[in-house]
Amino acid sequence: MLKIVVCMKQVPMVTELPWDEETGTLRRDLAAGMMNPACKHAVEAALQLRERYGASITAITMGPPAAEEVLREALAMGADRAVLICDAALAGSDTYATSYVLARAIRKEVPGCDLVLCGAYTSDSETAQVGPQLAEELKVPSAAYAEHLEISGRTLRVRRLVDNFRETLEMECPALITVSMERYEPRYASFAGLNDAFAETEISVLSAKDLGISATQMEACGSRTRVRRVFVRDAQKQNVVITGAAANAAAEFLDKYQRKISAVIGKSIETKKQAQS
Repeated sequence: MLKIVVCMKQVPMVTELPWDEETGTLRRDLAAGMMNPACKHAVEAALQLRERYGASITAITMGPPAAEEVLREALAMGADRAVLICDAALAGSDTYATSYVLARAIRKEVPGCDLVLCGAYTSDSETAQVGPQLAEELKVPSAAYAEHLEISGRTLRVRRLVDNFRETLEMECPALITVSMERYEPRYASFAGLNDAFAETEISVLSAKDLGISATQMEACGSRTRVRRVFVRDAQKQNVVITGAAANAAAEFLDKYQRKISAVIGKSIETKKQAQS
C-alpha cells in the first residue's frame, strides 16, 4: 500500500494580515486562518490516488496551535492521520527552514514514504518554494504544477501544463509533486468525516526537540532570509477595458486574472474558462 504525505499550511484570511513590524513576521496567532486553497487540491489528489491504488494518507503542517484546524479539515475530507509541528522556536521560519523541519517530520512519522504532495503555492506569499526545497531535503525527484497523476508499480507519471505546453514526465517513487489548482477539484467533507475529525481522531503534535532539532541546528540550518521592512502599499485602481465578442472578452479576462481569482475564492475557475472558450 502506498504511503502518501500531504504537506499543508494554514494561511490568514486575505483581509487579515497582522504584521509585527519589529520582527518582520506575520502574527498568525492574531489572524483568522483557513487551509491554503492550493493545499485542498493536494489533499484531493491524494484521496483520488488512494481510491485508485490504495494508500494511507498523512496530513502534516507546521504552525501555531490554531493550525490544528486545517488538519481537522483534511481528516474530514478523508485523510487517515494528521501531524502538527508546533514549537515557538520554529516561529518565523522561512521556506528554507520550513522545508528542513518538514523533511525531519516526514522521515520520523512516515518512514518509507512513497509520495509527498504539496499545494503549488500559498496565498499568503506565493513563493512556490517549499515543495522544491522539501524535495531537495528528502533527496527525491520532483515536479511542479501537476494536473494529473498515475502510478504503475514504482513509476509515477505526471502530466502538467507549463508555459502553454502540456508535458508528461515519469519518475520513480519516492517523489514529491506540487499540485496545480486547475485540476483535482476538492470534495466537500461528509458529516461522518466531520464527526470523526473533530470528535474522535487524535492529532500527533511534535516539537523541535521531538524531531531532534536543537537550538544550534536551527541557528545553522534555520531561516536564510529576513524581512527588513513591512509596509502597506497605497491602493491603486486601474480601469481595464476588454473589447470584442463576449466569449472572447471573457476568455481574455480569465487568462489575465484566473490565478488571482482562484487564490482568493479557494477554488479553481479553469472549468468555467473552458466552458466559455
